Amino acid sequence: MTDKMLSAIDIGSSKVATIVGVKSTESNELRIVGFHSSPSKGVKKGLIVDIDEISMAVEECVEKTERMAGHKINQAFVSVGGPHISSLNSHGVVAISNPQTEIVEDDVNRAIDAAKAISISNTRQVIEVIPREYVVDGQTGIKNPIGMTGIRLEVDTHIITASHTNLKNLDRCLSELGLSNAGFIFAGLASAQAVLTDTEKELGVVLVDIGGGKTDICLYVEGALSYSASIPVGARHITNDIAVGLRVSLQSAEEIKLYLSHYLNNKKEPPKKDADLNLTQLHLPENVSSVTLKSLTDGIIAPRLEEIYNLLEQEIEKSGFANSVPSGLVITGGGALTIGMTELGRKYMGIPIRIGIPQGMTGLVDELLNPQYATTVGLLLYGQKNIITEVGWKNFNKILKDISFGNSITKIKEFFKQFIP
Repeated sequence: MTDKMLSAIDIGSSKVATIVGVKSTESNELRIVGFHSSPSKGVKKGLIVDIDEISMAVEECVEKTERMAGHKINQAFVSVGGPHISSLNSHGVVAISNPQTEIVEDDVNRAIDAAKAISISNTRQVIEVIPREYVVDGQTGIKNPIGMTGIRLEVDTHIITASHTNLKNLDRCLSELGLSNAGFIFAGLASAQAVLTDTEKELGVVLVDIGGGKTDICLYVEGALSYSASIPVGARHITNDIAVGLRVSLQSAEEIKLYLSHYLNNKKEPPKKDADLNLTQLHLPENVSSVTLKSLTDGIIAPRLEEIYNLLEQEIEKSGFANSVPSGLVITGGGALTIGMTELGRKYMGIPIRIGIPQGMTGLVDELLNPQYATTVGLLLYGQKNIITEVGWKNFNKILKDISFGNSITKIKEFFKQFIP
């Protein structure tokens, strides 16, 4: 069998990133063969506000990735995030079809379908249904019931929904470029796949992905995703604060923010708070030559970080699992590199905090070992693990059932598409 090629497009508020990986049939490793990131246009807080602008940005990014990979991208996983994301936990119960034998995959699928039968608004669409735990004849805590014996099967699921309008706009953006959508994946869930360890998930942890215009949250309890949310505050708000505080343009404020991170990370000893930060080498058009570290970090950046942590604390309380996350927070996304993020967070939240770096891939990974590409890498990792295996064979079985002599030729076309790499 040939190696399978996977592609993903991470459409964010500040950047569009496209990635191509090859999954070997011999090993489970994912080898990255192409990657490109470019500035995003037409997206605010995870929502498309100008479809033409974002289509042009995605087209440019995809073309450059294709050139690097030497492969044509035909379909891709797509990230979804922003305040339009909401989640709920649902319960499903079914009778096992043949109690004399063992539980089969069909019983599990029926239980999940029963849990999915919830009433949601016409404006919303389910993008993810994740089983949290199964219960067989009253025995709880079961992760995989297939092969067990029982009469009654129950499942607790976590359901993530998104704005139907935004998903339609993303689909239209892809179809205009001749790309098919391999599946929508919540950006926070993708990042969790790339940066969290199994131990952290088992103990209980909160994944916080701080993007440009929004922050996505995934809370894990006992190895299962139990709460998802997104708040409309991100790293771009910190840039705005610097622009207002120093009376400079947004572009200059971004340069100052990045220079500050670079300056402090390269210092062997932390500089004094009242030290001046020399900005002359940035050649800013506003002719700002220096600024004191104290006024920049304590006066401008810290209040915004406190606001982000305050909103995170509210979401964790709202989830009802505030006492079930001893592993603390794992912060990723571009905003994770903001100065004072972990120090201020530990002080404010009083729980462990670490920065999450993407793991689990080989190949062209030098540029990708950065928190800002956690979602980009996670889309491929989550897609190959949870969607490829499911979608391929579930559709295969469904199409076989649906094919009849009086049916249209499109069903047969769809059947053969399963085998095209």
